[in-house]
Amino acid sequence: MANPFRLRAAALTTTAVLLSAVLAGCGGDGKDGDLTAQKLDWKSCPAPSEAEGGGSPPSPLPNGGEWQCATMRAPLDWSRPKGDTIGIALIRARASGPASRRIGSLVFNFGGPGGSGVTTLPAFGADYAALRTRYDLVSFDPRGVGRSAPVECESDAQLDEYFQQDAIPEDHAEQVQLLNRTKQFNAACEKNSETILPHVRTTDAARDMDLMRRVLGDDKLHYFGISYGTELGGVYAHLFPKNVGRAVLDAVVDPTQTPEQGALGQARGFQLALDNFARDCTSKTEECPIGSTEQEVKDRIAKLLADLEKKPIPGIFPRQLTQTAATNGIAQSLYSKDFWEYLTEGLEQAYDGDGKILMLLSDSMNGRNENGEYSNLTAANTAINCSDEKPRYTADDVRRKLPEFRAASPLFGDFLAWGMVSCTDWAVPGAADHPDVSAPGAAPILVIGNTGDPATPYEGARKMVDALGKGVGIELTYKGQGHGAYDSKNKCVQSAVNGYLLDGRKPKANTVCS
Repeated sequence: MANPFRLRAAALTTTAVLLSAVLAGCGGDGKDGDLTAQKLDWKSCPAPSEAEGGGSPPSPLPNGGEWQCATMRAPLDWSRPKGDTIGIALIRARASGPASRRIGSLVFNFGGPGGSGVTTLPAFGADYAALRTRYDLVSFDPRGVGRSAPVECESDAQLDEYFQQDAIPEDHAEQVQLLNRTKQFNAACEKNSETILPHVRTTDAARDMDLMRRVLGDDKLHYFGISYGTELGGVYAHLFPKNVGRAVLDAVVDPTQTPEQGALGQARGFQLALDNFARDCTSKTEECPIGSTEQEVKDRIAKLLADLEKKPIPGIFPRQLTQTAATNGIAQSLYSKDFWEYLTEGLEQAYDGDGKILMLLSDSMNGRNENGEYSNLTAANTAINCSDEKPRYTADDVRRKLPEFRAASPLFGDFLAWGMVSCTDWAVPGAADHPDVSAPGAAPILVIGNTGDPATPYEGARKMVDALGKGVGIELTYKGQGHGAYDSKNKCVQSAVNGYLLDGRKPKANTVCS
């Protein structure tokens, strides 16, 4: 999903890390300039860069193992493979089991687009300990992200102002203001990232992954894609079907949808998640502190947002909690049932005039850390999506579609509908209406849909299976809440995934876990 005001298809593991590389010259990093022959120089990992979100170097693994980082050279322009190169930042944890049992590398993409795999994998590496027994766990910052030739747009101060704007305009003047501010942001991206901007499409990242496969020494790409990572995995399978090894797609992006259809699907998905949150709060034996009935919970949230449109409340000094920031924060909390307690507490405080918790949640969605520094999540997310997505929507398009979006979600409809204008003034033409993921001849790919997923609605899993082609996609359903399935720690889901990745045991098609 494109734009900070269109809710990203970001993996839970990426968004939950809540609470600069430069372009190089011509590459001779392998034998005679052959990038497939390059040798990676693995070293201890440095602290994350500001573009990756900042913080401390990754902690040692529980068994005393060490995270290692390296940089792989890749062509800036894949149509000129012997031209200028960029660095792709990688991280790995070596397999913990016997060498005789090692399968190869398991490459992760955690979504976004725009999320740093180099920071996300170690933050949640313990969740994949079983997979590490037979694989080196590997992730990376895709091109345009983090340390991999990051897209740069506006300064931290400018982004603070950008995220304070009214993203839900109610009259012509506010609409003009939103369009002008979006145009200003996009122009800054073009000015500050002119060289990399035309080369951050998902097809470029997929080609980087095939180079990575060869440089890592694997005959096949074994892959775990989450959220947007499922789109990247599907595109890879389309481009390199014979190179697909054991692959899992979790929290599946519908590859058949236009950006408009995707935004409308998210409106329904986040409304469903909000309904489930309200039902959960009011169905418990203890009193729900934010409403006595499901409808009252939603009505009070709607009233809070309407009040914030007229008069923001104190957030994190000196910023105030606006209607836009509160909507963003509420959406962030719906990515996982584990976050629902923060939403309850945040709403309680907001009703009393304190917007800190909702603003913290919104900051997490936008990639802002407690020091006021932004990762390049928003810049990369916009750049990748606008390069991928061919449609360019106008204010007239949005106004025509508003009734449909409002019917899908009274709370999130306007927010997501107006997000469709984010690519209108983008400097690089979009590639297609939707990605091509057809992959005849590819090895079986396990495709997991979650019935309660807000960001990548459940129906996308079936669409992905159909689009991959006969005999490729194996659908598994998880009847749960939140974004994604494996990280829910559901034993049925994890058994199916681990059985396939570790031992090649394919679950029966249409298996249901609850």
